[in-house]
Amino acid sequence: MRTLDFTPLYRSAIGFDRLFNQMEQNLNTNNGGYPPYNIEQRGENQYRITMAVAGFAEAQLDITQQQNKLIVRGTRETQDTDEAREYLYQGIAERDFERKFQLADHMKVTGADMENGLLHIELEREVPEEDKPRKIAINGQRLLESE
Repeated sequence: MRTLDFTPLYRSAIGFDRLFNQMEQNLNTNNGGYPPYNIEQRGENQYRITMAVAGFAEAQLDITQQQNKLIVRGTRETQDTDEAREYLYQGIAERDFERKFQLADHMKVTGADMENGLLHIELEREVPEEDKPRKIAINGQRLLESE
């Protein structure tokens, strides 16, 4: 198991406690790699998460954004016991899942769609006007010319 010690950073970085806690939590979280996913940047402020959710219908998937966390859940309906299947090899996972993504500030889910067993979740960073960089005028004292 990989362990990182963030103690030296706590001594010199002020106000980053939440970031370090998230990093520690993500290192200690084991999602098992299921379902597989991609994260791509599609523009300066646009992102897309693509998850392979073969075997799940749209009604079995739930996408929730809660503050800075995106949670994607897949819930399979219970199989009838009458259909006892005997697998020689079972490579397709038939289990529920919950995948969590930590989002940066001002990230917003703008849409989701499913195509060919792939769930696409569109995200966009919307920085409020008051948080955008702005020029600050320097108001110095002006020297008055005496005549």
